[in-house]
Amino acid sequence: MGDYQVPAQYLLSHISKVKILKAPKITNKTLELGCKYSPDFVCMPFKYTLGTFLECLEMGANVLIQAGGGCRYGYYFELQMQILKDLGYSFTYINLVSKGKENVKKIYQDLKQINPKLSWIKLIYHTFIASKMVKYMDHIDHYIRKYIGFEEEKGSFLALKEKMLSSFAKTKGYISLYLKYKKYQKKFKKIPYRKVQNPLRIGIIGELYTIMEPFANYQLELMLASYGISIKRYTNVHYLLFEKSRVMKKEMKKIKQYVHYPLGADAADNVARTLELCQKKYDGIIHIKSSFCTPEIGVMPIIDRIAKEYGVPILYFSFDSETSEVGMQTRIEAFYDLMERKRKS
Repeated sequence: MGDYQVPAQYLLSHISKVKILKAPKITNKTLELGCKYSPDFVCMPFKYTLGTFLECLEMGANVLIQAGGGCRYGYYFELQMQILKDLGYSFTYINLVSKGKENVKKIYQDLKQINPKLSWIKLIYHTFIASKMVKYMDHIDHYIRKYIGFEEEKGSFLALKEKMLSSFAKTKGYISLYLKYKKYQKKFKKIPYRKVQNPLRIGIIGELYTIMEPFANYQLELMLASYGISIKRYTNVHYLLFEKSRVMKKEMKKIKQYVHYPLGADAADNVARTLELCQKKYDGIIHIKSSFCTPEIGVMPIIDRIAKEYGVPILYFSFDSETSEVGMQTRIEAFYDLMERKRKS
């Protein structure tokens, strides 16, 4: 999912002595494999992760770890494991999430399956470094989204990001990581970009996997950047792991006229984000999700109501294996024209 294999690989390689295989980037082959062996009406993250598991098993992996939850996906692992075993694969599987929730003591016991000598101190120390790595990556990504649409030399932000990720992957300790982060933070700020007065601004909200995995949303952020749009996106791993529970206690009070209780996954969050984007006078909102994502389907009428109250245009995308990139491009062009006309009027 996105670039998060970097901190995941750092953590696993430092708390165990097993060989860590780097999962291949998601491609059409991954999607084809996932769709071939998945139930038709299951959500796309199930198909992407199943396809990735299949590719990893073919590469020689004999231990699989699942770490997702928050909605129905937290219950999918058992079904995926049964599918893989029915296909004849032999492996050990570790599910770090039980019934959609994390339990620190259970996670520690599960990880001891791959390193019986793993100590609490070692696990805590390297988890701390991995969490900081996630935080630094997300901070840099936030800066990139804001300015990538205006870079003077196309591809300069992403080229530097690749170097940063490669450097982060070789981290040996927290001080080393922190110094690398500060170094690249300065480098990113030196990348020249056009100073555009009051550019068009779009907020991206929706289902978390589709938002964070570029292949799953057809590189939506890069597509928007090509139009010279400043992008705001809330969802990232640092938010989900370390901020969401605290933030949403406050946000639920702000959206009480629209929502009276949590709606599952990121649904209530997206109501709060819609309200914030509207109040900050963003030019448009794009809501994205995988097909059959129940929480987001349920929340769309509420989001639509808020957008209409504030007069902010909103565009919805629902992704499945049949989504057309050309059709998506056409809709974004029309949405861009709509925002420009609205701005001029």
